[in-house]
Amino acid sequence: MSAKDKNFVWGVSTSAYQIEGAVAQDGRGPSIWDLRGKIPGKIGDGSNGEVACDHYHRWQEDLALAKKLGVSAYRFSIAWPRLLPEGRGAPNQKGLDFYDRLIDAQLAMAIEPWLCLYHWDLPQALHDRGGWTNRDCAGWFADFAALAAKRYGDRVKRFITFNEFSVFTLFGYAIDWAAPGITDRQAHLKAIHHVNLAHGAGVDVLRALVPKVSIGAIHNRQIVLPEGDKEENREAAALLDEHWNLAFPDPQILGHYPPRLAQAIEPYVQAGDLARICRPIDWFGLNHYGPIFARRDPDPKSTWGFGWGDAPPDSPTHGVGWAVFPDAFRAELVEIARRYKLPIYITENGCGGGDDAPDRQGRVKDAHRIRYLTLYNKAMRQAMKEGADVRGYFLWSLLDAFEWGSGLGPRFGLVHVDFKTLKRTPKDSFAWYAKLIQNDRRQSKRR
Repeated sequence: MSAKDKNFVWGVSTSAYQIEGAVAQDGRGPSIWDLRGKIPGKIGDGSNGEVACDHYHRWQEDLALAKKLGVSAYRFSIAWPRLLPEGRGAPNQKGLDFYDRLIDAQLAMAIEPWLCLYHWDLPQALHDRGGWTNRDCAGWFADFAALAAKRYGDRVKRFITFNEFSVFTLFGYAIDWAAPGITDRQAHLKAIHHVNLAHGAGVDVLRALVPKVSIGAIHNRQIVLPEGDKEENREAAALLDEHWNLAFPDPQILGHYPPRLAQAIEPYVQAGDLARICRPIDWFGLNHYGPIFARRDPDPKSTWGFGWGDAPPDSPTHGVGWAVFPDAFRAELVEIARRYKLPIYITENGCGGGDDAPDRQGRVKDAHRIRYLTLYNKAMRQAMKEGADVRGYFLWSLLDAFEWGSGLGPRFGLVHVDFKTLKRTPKDSFAWYAKLIQNDRRQSKRR
């Protein structure tokens, strides 16, 4: 790190639905993911999030692990259906109280809470009213943001509106890989625009209600490369790039949609909408794992005509089969800094593996994760030397968790979770990350 990075933030990330469990306890209402988990074949290993890591009951143990790790910040999300079981209307006091306890405990440990309002768990009651395809959902989200701001804004100063806009809209409304599992072009376009409107409304609410607030939004940005050297795949990659990388940060920060998407989305844009979307934020949140590859989708029923391609056969991959390209991470950081001119916090980066398990001595050896993280941290530092204003790094994830459509199989955690006994076991990567943080702090004190 350079001399200006004495306050560099080292953290870890989680999300409510992926770790909390207790989906029907203490007044929580159902989310779209609760229903998806009950549909046969929608979750890769047949699991669901009903228990997950049982963080709702074991949060004290989990925060103690974060404290032991030495992080200065913890990025987590609050569950909309736990606070508002119907998505709107009367709040659930027990849900509000749970996050009070979680926030107060973090502050007592000198861990700064970074609160994400939406990490994919839309209340089912709102989906029944059209969800993100209903323009009213922007107002519903603003009311939810106001509830959180009034309740927690006296202690929380770092707020995030949404996590990975492009993922939950594309996989939920164009490709049936996530809840709510709709595959409809018009629904997808409406969802994109209404989520953007919700973001803008949320920013305004937070700015008005939380003194000295610092607001960001989290985007999953990765270079989109064509599979092979076919023109049709290059065109597919260009179109996927707009949906994956540009559909949300461009209107939110630059005030316009990318060209192909702008034409398609025009019927749903009303006068003044782009001004409502493009609200001042304080930093750019980046989730990044590796590049993605695109090819033309030959299915005539395909919503957009692009599909996911394969990396070159000789590409390095990690445990869940994702391509490992640390230089693409460096390039992405540099490009974000150039395009959006905002400070950057890396809010997710990590390595999945399906074979992390304690050996006979109880040790979880995850050298593959340490190799990946070493490469990507080196790439981050190189990007900073090239001018990217990176101010923090949050590793995904503190715990092995419910990984959405893949279920409980892929393990991204620094802490192994036995999903039968719920025992937590720090992996070798836990000690590696703790040492990385400790060494960086020592060096910062010398500067």
